[in-house]
Amino acid sequence: MEIILGLSFQTSHGPHLLHYGRTILSVGPKVSGQSLGLLPWCLARLSVLSSTSTVLWCPSPSSPLLGAGGGRIQTLVCAILKSKPTVCYRNELIRTVDGGQISLDWVDNRDSVEYPESSIRPTVLILPGLTGNSKVSYVRHAINQATRRGYRVVVFNNRGLGGEELLTPVTYCAANTSDLERVVLHVNGLYPLAPVLGAGVSLGGMLLLNYLARKRTESGMVAGFTISVPWNALKSAASMEEPLNWLLFNKYLTNGLCQAVTRHRKVLEKVVDIDHVLKAQTIREFDERFTSLLFGYKSCSDYYHDASPDHKLPNTAVPIMCLNAADDPFSPKGAFPLTTIQSLPNVAMLLTAHGGHIAFLQGFFPRGESYMERLFGQFVQAAFEHPKDIKKACGIKEKPSS
Repeated sequence: MEIILGLSFQTSHGPHLLHYGRTILSVGPKVSGQSLGLLPWCLARLSVLSSTSTVLWCPSPSSPLLGAGGGRIQTLVCAILKSKPTVCYRNELIRTVDGGQISLDWVDNRDSVEYPESSIRPTVLILPGLTGNSKVSYVRHAINQATRRGYRVVVFNNRGLGGEELLTPVTYCAANTSDLERVVLHVNGLYPLAPVLGAGVSLGGMLLLNYLARKRTESGMVAGFTISVPWNALKSAASMEEPLNWLLFNKYLTNGLCQAVTRHRKVLEKVVDIDHVLKAQTIREFDERFTSLLFGYKSCSDYYHDASPDHKLPNTAVPIMCLNAADDPFSPKGAFPLTTIQSLPNVAMLLTAHGGHIAFLQGFFPRGESYMERLFGQFVQAAFEHPKDIKKACGIKEKPSS
């Protein structure tokens, strides 16, 4: 099933399409006149999907850059101008089986009116991007969306990125889900009566999808939400190595990865050639010299194949909403697993013409509430408040009571 959501207005050059979203999901058998699947269920409950006032931000509607580089513009503008709301965290360090530690940043939301009882307060588990942590803007805005609806939030900082000491020569990668498994078990152990929803951004989305595919019905989550996932790591690497993308994004992120390695040099130099790693000029070179070696892959290509969630979606068993933009320089539209998603009743993708990478700016003031923030907040609320309905729509059977 393919649904086009659009809004246009007249310019001197004729009608101009400001925004369209392409939401794709297979339609299952008819049940009481209703289509089976996550997409129809979301369309009936999320006003952001049917709003007639949805306009994705652009500096000039008639600018040719919308076609050639609008995604880069949105990505840069969001990174530079987006506000960073104040968030007060409670930090917790948990140990791993290999002797390492993971930094979790909690927003307990003890003043929740909707869920005053902590034991049943729903929890949103956020997984940031490649070099991100609980301090980045998009995480803070996601937290605001969740807490104002009464939910608790915990941010899973990848090893070495949360300000904690790296105790073992192990960091993180998009394919290794062991740390996430540890975190989910910990969160569910603390609040066994509270549902958990996972939300992953960029690399965090890759990690979340790989986890959901690996754990299937035993994920410990009621639903998943992803933003700007690079569906195929090899295709994403090629896109990011285009000259302009390398200059604007790849070089900056590679420097961030190298800085993280430098901070933990004493521990990491036991297993890799740090000087060689620090000479990396691209993310792929960094992964060739560091990530793939650290996690035992024969090559970077092997790691990228294992990290790519595009071929693993059929193994997932919870409702998953995915938001991507066709002009995302990090995740080229040719890599989107549209055919696969069309065959899965539990997965829906909202694909916008514009939005860049983790941007999706809305209206004509880029510091305001973004489209991805609205979609995230509404989906999280719908998933938490209607757990049986969303499972039924996705064809997921309830587990028998023990």
